[in-house]
Amino acid sequence: MRVLHVYNNHRGFGGSDKTLQATMAVLRGGGVAVDEFVRDSRDLPPGVVGKLRAFAGGLYAQEAVQDLRATLARQRYDVVHVHELYPLISPWILPACTRAGVPVVMSAYDFRLSCPVATHYSQGEACFRCMGGKEYWCVIRNCRASLAESAAYALRNAAADRFGLYRKHVQRFVVMGEYQRDFFVQRTGLPAAQVVINGCVVPLPVLPAVDPAQGRYIGFAGRFVREKGVEIMAQACRLAGLPMAFAGSAPSHPAVASDDQAEFVMTKSPAELAEFYRGARVIVVPSLWAETFGLVAAEAMSHGVPVVASRLGALADTVRDGQTGVLVEPGDVVGLAATLRRLWGDSDLLRRLGQGAREHVGREYSEQAHFTRLTSIYRDVMAQPR
Repeated sequence: MRVLHVYNNHRGFGGSDKTLQATMAVLRGGGVAVDEFVRDSRDLPPGVVGKLRAFAGGLYAQEAVQDLRATLARQRYDVVHVHELYPLISPWILPACTRAGVPVVMSAYDFRLSCPVATHYSQGEACFRCMGGKEYWCVIRNCRASLAESAAYALRNAAADRFGLYRKHVQRFVVMGEYQRDFFVQRTGLPAAQVVINGCVVPLPVLPAVDPAQGRYIGFAGRFVREKGVEIMAQACRLAGLPMAFAGSAPSHPAVASDDQAEFVMTKSPAELAEFYRGARVIVVPSLWAETFGLVAAEAMSHGVPVVASRLGALADTVRDGQTGVLVEPGDVVGLAATLRRLWGDSDLLRRLGQGAREHVGREYSEQAHFTRLTSIYRDVMAQPR
Protein backbone atom coordinates (compact mmCIF):
# COMPACT_ATOMS: atom_id res chain seq x y z
CA MET A 1 0.00 0.00 0.00
CA ARG A 2 1.37 3.41 -0.99
CA VAL A 3 -0.18 6.59 0.46
CA LEU A 4 0.58 10.23 -0.35
CA HIS A 5 0.14 12.55 2.63
CA VAL A 6 -0.59 16.15 1.68
CA TYR A 7 -0.23 18.89 4.28
CA ASN A 8 0.61 22.52 4.95
CA ASN A 9 2.70 23.08 8.08
CA HIS A 10 1.58 25.88 10.37
CA ARG A 11 3.93 28.69 11.39
CA GLY A 12 3.79 27.47 14.97
CA PHE A 13 4.13 23.68 15.19
CA GLY A 14 0.82 22.82 16.89
CA GLY A 15 -1.22 19.81 17.90
CA SER A 16 -2.44 18.95 14.40
CA ASP A 17 1.11 19.10 13.02
CA LYS A 18 2.30 16.81 15.80
CA THR A 19 -0.59 14.43 15.19
CA LEU A 20 -0.03 14.01 11.46
CA GLN A 21 3.69 13.39 11.99
CA ALA A 22 2.82 10.68 14.50
CA THR A 23 0.34 9.17 12.03
CA MET A 24 2.93 8.95 9.26
CA ALA A 25 5.46 7.41 11.65
CA VAL A 26 2.96 4.76 12.71
CA LEU A 27 2.13 3.90 9.09
CA ARG A 28 5.79 3.59 8.14
CA GLY A 29 6.39 1.41 11.17
CA GLY A 30 3.60 -0.89 10.00
CA GLY A 31 5.06 -1.29 6.52
CA VAL A 32 2.95 1.24 4.58
CA ALA A 33 4.86 3.21 1.94
CA VAL A 34 4.36 6.88 2.85
CA ASP A 35 5.26 9.80 0.57
CA GLU A 36 4.78 13.47 1.45
CA PHE A 37 3.58 16.52 -0.47
CA VAL A 38 4.37 19.47 1.80
CA ARG A 39 4.12 23.24 1.92
CA ASP A 40 5.20 25.32 4.92
CA SER A 41 3.66 28.61 6.08
CA ARG A 42 7.02 29.60 7.50
CA ASP A 43 8.20 30.04 3.91
CA LEU A 44 5.84 32.99 3.45
CA PRO A 45 7.68 36.33 3.47
CA PRO A 46 6.81 38.75 6.28
CA GLY A 47 4.47 41.68 5.90
CA VAL A 48 1.96 42.50 3.20
CA VAL A 49 3.60 40.34 0.53
CA GLY A 50 3.25 37.23 2.67
CA LYS A 51 -0.37 38.01 3.49
CA LEU A 52 -1.22 38.50 -0.18
CA ARG A 53 0.40 35.20 -1.09
CA ALA A 54 -1.52 33.46 1.68
CA PHE A 55 -4.76 35.04 0.46
CA ALA A 56 -4.18 33.97 -3.14
CA GLY A 57 -3.06 30.48 -2.15
CA GLY A 58 -6.10 29.94 0.03
CA LEU A 59 -8.37 30.65 -2.93
CA TYR A 60 -6.39 28.75 -5.56
CA ALA A 61 -2.78 27.66 -5.09
CA GLN A 62 -1.94 27.20 -8.76
CA GLU A 63 1.65 26.06 -8.25
CA ALA A 64 0.65 23.46 -5.67
CA VAL A 65 -2.16 22.13 -7.88
CA GLN A 66 0.20 21.77 -10.84
CA ASP A 67 2.87 20.10 -8.69
CA LEU A 68 0.37 17.63 -7.28
CA ARG A 69 -0.88 16.71 -10.75
CA ALA A 70 2.71 16.01 -11.77
CA THR A 71 3.27 13.95 -8.61
CA LEU A 72 0.21 11.80 -9.31
CA ALA A 73 1.33 11.34 -12.91
CA ARG A 74 4.79 10.12 -11.86
CA GLN A 75 3.70 7.71 -9.13
CA ARG A 76 0.64 5.56 -8.67
CA TYR A 77 -0.89 5.92 -5.19
CA ASP A 78 -3.56 3.81 -3.54
CA VAL A 79 -4.79 6.71 -1.39
CA VAL A 80 -4.17 10.43 -1.01
CA HIS A 81 -4.50 11.44 2.65
CA VAL A 82 -4.91 15.20 3.04
CA HIS A 83 -4.53 17.18 6.25
CA GLU A 84 -4.30 20.99 6.53
CA LEU A 85 -4.49 22.56 3.05
CA TYR A 86 -4.39 26.29 3.81
CA PRO A 87 -2.90 28.59 2.77
CA LEU A 88 -0.35 27.22 0.29
CA ILE A 89 -2.06 24.10 -1.11
CA SER A 90 -5.82 24.81 -1.17
CA PRO A 91 -8.67 22.31 -1.63
CA TRP A 92 -8.38 22.71 -5.40
CA ILE A 93 -5.96 19.79 -5.35
CA LEU A 94 -8.91 17.51 -4.55
CA PRO A 95 -10.45 17.49 -8.06
CA ALA A 96 -6.97 16.61 -9.38
CA CYS A 97 -7.01 13.47 -7.21
CA THR A 98 -10.42 12.53 -8.56
CA ARG A 99 -9.27 12.97 -12.15
CA ALA A 100 -6.25 10.79 -11.40
CA GLY A 101 -8.53 8.09 -10.01
CA VAL A 102 -7.06 8.16 -6.51
CA PRO A 103 -9.44 8.09 -3.53
CA VAL A 104 -9.05 10.83 -0.91
CA VAL A 105 -9.12 10.51 2.87
CA MET A 106 -9.12 13.77 4.83
CA SER A 107 -8.23 14.25 8.49
CA ALA A 108 -10.33 17.00 10.07
CA TYR A 109 -8.50 18.19 13.18
CA ASP A 110 -10.85 21.13 13.75
CA PHE A 111 -14.03 22.69 12.33
CA ARG A 112 -12.45 24.15 9.18
CA LEU A 113 -15.14 22.48 7.03
CA SER A 114 -17.91 24.55 8.64
CA CYS A 115 -16.17 27.58 10.18
CA PRO A 116 -13.77 29.98 8.42
CA VAL A 117 -11.63 30.32 11.57
CA ALA A 118 -11.97 26.60 12.38
CA THR A 119 -13.17 26.95 15.99
CA HIS A 120 -16.84 28.01 15.99
CA TYR A 121 -15.71 30.47 18.66
CA SER A 122 -15.90 34.23 18.17
CA GLN A 123 -16.13 37.32 20.33
CA GLY A 124 -15.96 35.24 23.50
CA GLU A 125 -18.80 32.85 22.64
CA ALA A 126 -19.69 29.79 20.59
CA CYS A 127 -20.69 30.94 17.12
CA PHE A 128 -22.37 29.08 14.25
CA ARG A 129 -23.50 32.06 12.17
CA CYS A 130 -21.38 31.19 9.11
CA MET A 131 -22.99 27.80 8.60
CA GLY A 132 -25.38 27.30 5.72
CA GLY A 133 -23.61 29.55 3.25
CA LYS A 134 -23.39 32.63 5.50
CA GLU A 135 -19.62 33.01 5.66
CA TYR A 136 -20.04 36.79 5.49
CA TRP A 137 -20.61 36.70 9.25
CA CYS A 138 -16.87 36.13 9.63
CA VAL A 139 -16.39 39.64 8.21
CA ILE A 140 -19.28 41.24 10.10
CA ARG A 141 -17.93 39.93 13.40
CA ASN A 142 -14.32 40.42 12.32
CA CYS A 143 -13.38 37.00 13.65
CA ARG A 144 -9.69 37.38 12.79
CA ALA A 145 -9.46 40.84 14.39
CA SER A 146 -8.50 42.13 10.95
CA LEU A 147 -11.13 42.89 8.36
CA ALA A 148 -8.80 41.91 5.51
CA GLU A 149 -7.96 38.54 7.08
CA SER A 150 -11.58 37.91 8.07
CA ALA A 151 -12.66 38.55 4.48
CA ALA A 152 -9.95 36.25 3.13
CA TYR A 153 -10.94 33.41 5.46
CA ALA A 154 -14.62 33.86 4.65
CA LEU A 155 -14.01 33.93 0.91
CA ARG A 156 -11.88 30.79 0.78
CA ASN A 157 -14.40 28.79 2.84
CA ALA A 158 -17.27 30.07 0.71
CA ALA A 159 -15.46 29.13 -2.51
CA ALA A 160 -14.68 25.60 -1.29
CA ASP A 161 -18.31 25.12 -0.28
CA ARG A 162 -19.86 26.56 -3.44
CA PHE A 163 -17.73 24.37 -5.70
CA GLY A 164 -18.28 21.29 -3.50
CA LEU A 165 -14.55 20.64 -3.28
CA TYR A 166 -14.81 18.57 -0.13
CA ARG A 167 -18.19 16.93 -0.60
CA LYS A 168 -17.51 15.83 -4.18
CA HIS A 169 -13.92 14.70 -3.87
CA VAL A 170 -13.32 13.31 -0.36
CA GLN A 171 -14.39 9.71 0.23
CA ARG A 172 -13.78 9.63 4.00
CA PHE A 173 -13.47 12.36 6.60
CA VAL A 174 -11.43 11.17 9.60
CA VAL A 175 -12.39 12.96 12.81
CA MET A 176 -10.98 12.80 16.32
CA GLY A 177 -14.01 11.59 18.28
CA GLU A 178 -17.74 11.12 18.64
CA TYR A 179 -18.53 14.77 19.31
CA GLN A 180 -16.92 15.95 16.09
CA ARG A 181 -18.47 13.13 14.06
CA ASP A 182 -21.96 13.87 15.37
CA PHE A 183 -21.46 17.59 14.73
CA PHE A 184 -20.52 17.13 11.08
CA VAL A 185 -23.29 14.64 10.42
CA GLN A 186 -26.07 16.50 12.25
CA ARG A 187 -25.06 20.12 11.62
CA THR A 188 -23.44 20.05 8.16
CA GLY A 189 -25.27 17.16 6.52
CA LEU A 190 -22.24 15.02 5.70
CA PRO A 191 -23.35 11.39 5.18
CA ALA A 192 -22.72 9.35 8.33
CA ALA A 193 -20.94 6.65 6.32
CA GLN A 194 -18.35 9.19 5.16
CA VAL A 195 -17.33 10.37 8.64
CA VAL A 196 -15.18 7.95 10.62
CA ILE A 197 -13.32 8.19 13.93
CA ASN A 198 -9.62 7.68 14.53
CA GLY A 199 -8.25 9.59 17.50
CA CYS A 200 -4.71 10.86 17.86
CA VAL A 201 -1.72 8.64 18.50
CA VAL A 202 -0.62 9.04 22.12
CA PRO A 203 1.86 6.26 22.94
CA LEU A 204 2.56 5.41 26.55
CA PRO A 205 5.90 6.89 27.67
CA VAL A 206 8.81 4.56 28.31
CA LEU A 207 9.12 6.18 31.74
CA PRO A 208 6.88 4.68 34.42
CA ALA A 209 3.78 6.52 35.56
CA VAL A 210 4.35 9.25 38.11
CA ASP A 211 2.77 9.53 41.52
CA PRO A 212 0.56 12.59 40.95
CA ALA A 213 0.23 13.13 44.68
CA GLN A 214 3.87 14.29 44.61
CA GLY A 215 3.16 16.94 41.97
CA ARG A 216 4.26 20.47 42.78
CA TYR A 217 1.74 22.57 40.84
CA ILE A 218 -1.48 22.80 38.86
CA GLY A 219 -0.37 22.80 35.22
CA PHE A 220 -1.56 24.28 31.94
CA ALA A 221 0.01 23.49 28.55
CA GLY A 222 -0.99 25.07 25.25
CA ARG A 223 -1.38 28.30 23.32
CA PHE A 224 -2.14 31.47 25.25
CA VAL A 225 -5.30 32.36 23.36
CA ARG A 226 -8.63 33.35 24.86
CA GLU A 227 -10.55 30.22 23.87
CA LYS A 228 -8.07 28.02 25.76
CA GLY A 229 -9.25 29.51 29.07
CA VAL A 230 -5.92 30.56 30.56
CA GLU A 231 -7.64 33.34 32.50
CA ILE A 232 -10.11 30.87 34.00
CA MET A 233 -7.35 28.64 35.36
CA ALA A 234 -5.35 31.55 36.74
CA GLN A 235 -8.37 32.92 38.61
CA ALA A 236 -9.30 29.48 39.94
CA CYS A 237 -5.81 28.73 41.26
CA ARG A 238 -5.65 32.16 42.87
CA LEU A 239 -9.03 31.56 44.54
CA ALA A 240 -7.95 28.10 45.72
CA GLY A 241 -4.55 29.35 46.89
CA LEU A 242 -2.69 26.78 44.79
CA PRO A 243 0.60 27.06 42.87
CA MET A 244 0.27 27.11 39.09
CA ALA A 245 2.64 26.58 36.17
CA PHE A 246 2.24 27.28 32.47
CA ALA A 247 3.96 25.68 29.50
CA GLY A 248 2.81 27.91 26.70
CA SER A 249 3.61 30.23 23.85
CA ALA A 250 4.96 33.13 25.93
CA PRO A 251 7.02 33.71 29.11
CA SER A 252 4.13 35.54 30.82
CA HIS A 253 0.39 36.17 30.65
CA PRO A 254 -1.59 39.26 31.70
CA ALA A 255 -4.01 37.12 33.73
CA VAL A 256 -1.20 36.12 36.10
CA ALA A 257 -0.30 38.73 38.70
CA SER A 258 3.21 39.32 40.00
CA ASP A 259 2.28 38.05 43.47
CA ASP A 260 0.65 34.80 42.23
CA GLN A 261 2.32 31.47 42.94
CA ALA A 262 3.10 30.97 39.26
CA GLU A 263 5.91 29.97 36.95
CA PHE A 264 6.23 29.90 33.17
CA VAL A 265 8.13 27.32 31.15
CA MET A 266 8.92 27.61 27.45
CA THR A 267 9.22 23.94 26.52
CA LYS A 268 11.43 23.43 23.47
CA SER A 269 11.12 19.68 22.95
CA PRO A 270 8.76 16.74 23.64
CA ALA A 271 11.08 15.68 26.46
CA GLU A 272 10.79 19.07 28.15
CA LEU A 273 6.99 19.02 27.79
CA ALA A 274 6.91 15.51 29.27
CA GLU A 275 8.95 16.76 32.22
CA PHE A 276 6.42 19.55 32.71
CA TYR A 277 3.51 17.09 32.75
CA ARG A 278 5.32 14.81 35.20
CA GLY A 279 5.88 17.65 37.65
CA ALA A 280 2.16 18.45 37.92
CA ARG A 281 -0.33 17.23 40.45
CA VAL A 282 -3.15 17.98 38.02
CA ILE A 283 -3.23 19.28 34.45
CA VAL A 284 -6.10 21.65 33.65
CA VAL A 285 -7.68 22.01 30.18
CA PRO A 286 -10.16 24.88 30.80
CA SER A 287 -11.19 25.40 27.17
CA LEU A 288 -14.03 27.74 26.30
CA TRP A 289 -14.50 26.33 22.80
CA ALA A 290 -15.46 22.82 21.70
CA GLU A 291 -12.14 21.02 21.29
CA THR A 292 -12.13 18.21 18.74
CA PHE A 293 -9.84 15.98 20.79
CA GLY A 294 -7.76 17.33 23.66
CA LEU A 295 -4.18 16.27 22.91
CA VAL A 296 -2.75 17.97 26.00
CA ALA A 297 -5.19 16.04 28.17
CA ALA A 298 -4.28 12.71 26.59
CA GLU A 299 -0.54 13.39 26.78
CA ALA A 300 -0.74 14.27 30.47
CA MET A 301 -2.88 11.20 31.15
CA SER A 302 -0.28 8.98 29.47
CA HIS A 303 2.11 9.87 32.31
CA GLY A 304 -0.45 8.99 34.96
CA VAL A 305 -1.44 12.60 35.70
CA PRO A 306 -5.20 13.23 36.14
CA VAL A 307 -6.84 15.99 34.13
CA VAL A 308 -9.52 18.52 35.01
CA ALA A 309 -11.21 19.66 31.81
CA SER A 310 -14.19 21.62 30.59
CA ARG A 311 -17.33 19.59 30.02
CA LEU A 312 -17.37 20.74 26.42
CA GLY A 313 -16.90 19.20 22.99
CA ALA A 314 -14.61 16.20 22.69
CA LEU A 315 -12.98 16.79 26.08
CA ALA A 316 -15.86 14.84 27.59
CA ASP A 317 -14.77 11.88 25.43
CA THR A 318 -11.04 12.19 26.13
CA VAL A 319 -11.43 12.75 29.88
CA ARG A 320 -13.77 10.27 31.56
CA ASP A 321 -15.38 12.01 34.53
CA GLY A 322 -14.49 10.24 37.78
CA GLN A 323 -12.30 7.67 35.99
CA THR A 324 -9.39 9.53 34.41
CA GLY A 325 -10.05 13.02 35.75
CA VAL A 326 -12.86 15.44 36.49
CA LEU A 327 -15.08 17.49 34.18
CA VAL A 328 -16.23 20.99 35.16
CA GLU A 329 -18.49 23.52 33.53
CA PRO A 330 -16.62 25.80 31.11
CA GLY A 331 -15.89 29.24 32.50
CA ASP A 332 -16.90 28.32 36.08
CA VAL A 333 -14.04 29.76 38.14
CA VAL A 334 -15.59 28.90 41.51
CA GLY A 335 -16.39 25.33 40.49
CA LEU A 336 -12.91 24.80 39.06
CA ALA A 337 -11.29 26.21 42.20
CA ALA A 338 -13.32 23.88 44.43
CA THR A 339 -12.43 20.85 42.28
CA LEU A 340 -8.72 21.68 42.29
CA ARG A 341 -8.71 22.25 46.04
CA ARG A 342 -10.43 18.88 46.59
CA LEU A 343 -8.01 16.98 44.34
CA TRP A 344 -4.93 18.70 45.75
CA GLY A 345 -5.65 17.33 49.21
CA ASP A 346 -6.77 13.79 48.27
CA SER A 347 -3.73 11.64 47.44
CA ASP A 348 -5.72 8.43 47.05
CA LEU A 349 -8.11 10.00 44.57
CA LEU A 350 -5.24 11.50 42.58
CA ARG A 351 -3.53 8.11 42.31
CA ARG A 352 -6.74 6.32 41.32
CA LEU A 353 -7.55 8.86 38.62
CA GLY A 354 -3.94 8.86 37.38
CA GLN A 355 -3.91 5.08 37.04
CA GLY A 356 -7.23 5.14 35.20
CA ALA A 357 -5.93 7.88 32.91
CA ARG A 358 -2.84 5.93 31.88
CA GLU A 359 -4.84 2.75 31.27
CA HIS A 360 -7.36 4.66 29.13
CA VAL A 361 -4.62 6.14 26.92
CA GLY A 362 -2.93 2.76 26.49
CA ARG A 363 -6.20 1.18 25.44
CA GLU A 364 -7.66 3.86 23.16
CA TYR A 365 -4.76 5.83 21.67
CA SER A 366 -2.01 3.27 21.13
CA GLU A 367 -0.02 3.13 17.91
CA GLN A 368 -1.45 -0.29 17.06
CA ALA A 369 -5.05 0.84 17.53
CA HIS A 370 -4.43 3.91 15.36
CA PHE A 371 -2.72 1.85 12.63
CA THR A 372 -5.46 -0.78 12.54
CA ARG A 373 -8.28 1.77 12.27
CA LEU A 374 -6.55 3.91 9.65
CA THR A 375 -5.46 1.09 7.35
CA SER A 376 -9.01 -0.27 7.54
CA ILE A 377 -10.26 3.14 6.32
CA TYR A 378 -7.73 3.05 3.48
CA ARG A 379 -8.79 -0.43 2.38
CA ASP A 380 -12.42 0.62 2.48
CA VAL A 381 -11.95 3.53 0.06
CA MET A 382 -9.61 1.51 -2.14
CA ALA A 383 -12.34 -1.09 -2.60
CA GLN A 384 -14.87 1.45 -3.84
CA PRO A 385 -15.41 1.96 -7.59
CA ARG A 386 -13.26 4.81 -8.90
